[in-house]
Amino acid sequence: MKNRHRKAAALILALCFTFFAAAGCGSSPPDFSDSSSGVSDSLPDPTIPEEGDDESGTESPESGTGNSGSGSGDDGSTLPPTSEPEPEPEPVKEYASYIKVTGQSVNMRTGAGTGYASVGSAEKGTTYIVAGKTGNWYKTYYRNQTVYIYSDYVSVFSIEKSDNAVVEDVIREGYKQLGVPYVYGAVRLHDGYGNFLSGFTKSKFDCSSLVQYVFHKAAGVILQTTTRTQVKQGIYIPRNQLSRGDCIYFTNSVRQNYTGVERIGHVAIYLGDNYILHTATDYARIEQISSTRWSYYVETRRFV
Repeated sequence: MKNRHRKAAALILALCFTFFAAAGCGSSPPDFSDSSSGVSDSLPDPTIPEEGDDESGTESPESGTGNSGSGSGDDGSTLPPTSEPEPEPEPVKEYASYIKVTGQSVNMRTGAGTGYASVGSAEKGTTYIVAGKTGNWYKTYYRNQTVYIYSDYVSVFSIEKSDNAVVEDVIREGYKQLGVPYVYGAVRLHDGYGNFLSGFTKSKFDCSSLVQYVFHKAAGVILQTTTRTQVKQGIYIPRNQLSRGDCIYFTNSVRQNYTGVERIGHVAIYLGDNYILHTATDYARIEQISSTRWSYYVETRRFV
């Protein structure tokens, strides 16, 4: 019996040795030393993340709870976070400031102070551009000169500028002519085709010669010599699309019953907010369009 048991034990040991040799465990038998986990110390601990695992607590893409705004590509890669496009900034509006005279016969001086010479007086209600300010004195233009008006005798308001710089150049040239006397039939700058005329002077204008002059001086635009020929030039603009710098052509009490272009007897440059720059009967000025003048409206043309 003992011999039989010994043979059986030897056979079992031989089989075990053969099994471990076939498994590639080396020539030495495995270490079956005791451990509390029942796992060999040489094996990795499944509770400890291996190098390269994310230990920050962020879910993997497969979990469906990745970073906000990210997603997975077709190949399983994480896409970058998406963001809404930045809205286009609103264009900044620019305004021209004007002074309206509130006093009677306010002095217009060559400098910012009472010690400077007066070159004229501004009537109550007349309007001028604000070209600057020194202390309590507003800088503006009068008969092609720079002048100053004391701030206590004016109120200030604004009109939105055009985004067309050439329009503003034309209007600025018009500001310089404020106060220049009106003379019907004043000699034009040119003959309507760019040929300069002798006898022209900036000391007097009628409505169409003023418009012809400022558009040529500031923008190089060649306009004809009368309102009835100018109205055939440029681009027709519907009244509801009237913009700063457009030229408005009116009839008048003498011509209102005429037909065609013969009805037209006046032109003014539109500034916005119902204000125009023009000359009529007295001198070049800025003023609001009266209801009577609107009743004479004929057409609007755009030259720049």
